[in-house]
Amino acid sequence: MNHALARGHQGGARVVVVDLGGTWVRVTASGAGRRAFRGRTPGPAGLPALLDRLWRRWRLARRDVAALGVASRGVWTPGERRALARRLRRFASRVVVISDVEGAYLAALGADAGVLLLAGTGSIALGRDRRGHFTRAGGLGPLLGDDGSAFAIGRAWLRTDAVTPVRARRVATAPDAVARVAALAPSVVRRAGEGHRGARLVVREAQRALADLAVRAARPLGRRRPVAVSWAGGLLANARFRAGVWRELRRRGLRVKPTPPAATAATPAAWRSVL
Repeated sequence: MNHALARGHQGGARVVVVDLGGTWVRVTASGAGRRAFRGRTPGPAGLPALLDRLWRRWRLARRDVAALGVASRGVWTPGERRALARRLRRFASRVVVISDVEGAYLAALGADAGVLLLAGTGSIALGRDRRGHFTRAGGLGPLLGDDGSAFAIGRAWLRTDAVTPVRARRVATAPDAVARVAALAPSVVRRAGEGHRGARLVVREAQRALADLAVRAARPLGRRRPVAVSWAGGLLANARFRAGVWRELRRRGLRVKPTPPAATAATPAAWRSVL
């Protein structure tokens, strides 16, 4: 996380924060008459157009917004952050861009050591040791990674005998194929809970993959004491699915202290240390 940005904002009436994921975007404005928006993600490229519409709808001007915080999927390097921040300067006096997993960690665990496991459309684990150093595992996107994610579950399901080749091809060749494949995951998890053998195999493999990510991110923390593990993303909102990930972690010898997230990345108060 960019600790150089960890200073309080000056003046201004509102703080607006954006949680820009692979499937959904959430925008929240603090201050009098708190405003919130949730919709399909436009991705980093489409975010300025979305904010243009929201600023008009909410009757906001740049002078009204003290700070804009964006936690975005697909943004990791300093150059990527700066490029997106430059495109958003017209919306606020101060703009801070971080990755979606950093935003989720900030909201869930604050400055505490631990591991944040994010599993939505994609997947990634972010560990923070007691000196404040971060370790990342996964997060390489649907082509190279996203093991255990909603996309991975949907893709594995499409490969089973439960889905006809015609339907699988129709989903896989759609313009929004990644989102459509990921959208299959909730029904697969539900089928697994109902005892469907093929779905159970798919879900168990996803839980193992997510446990592997968390173990890799937790290595700098050592194993002498329990590790606080929090979560984010729609897939891990399912308590039964989450419990299976904890079981896999314990099988790998990691003593887990499940820690419910204190907030979400779309909560303005969670950004106090960086805005």
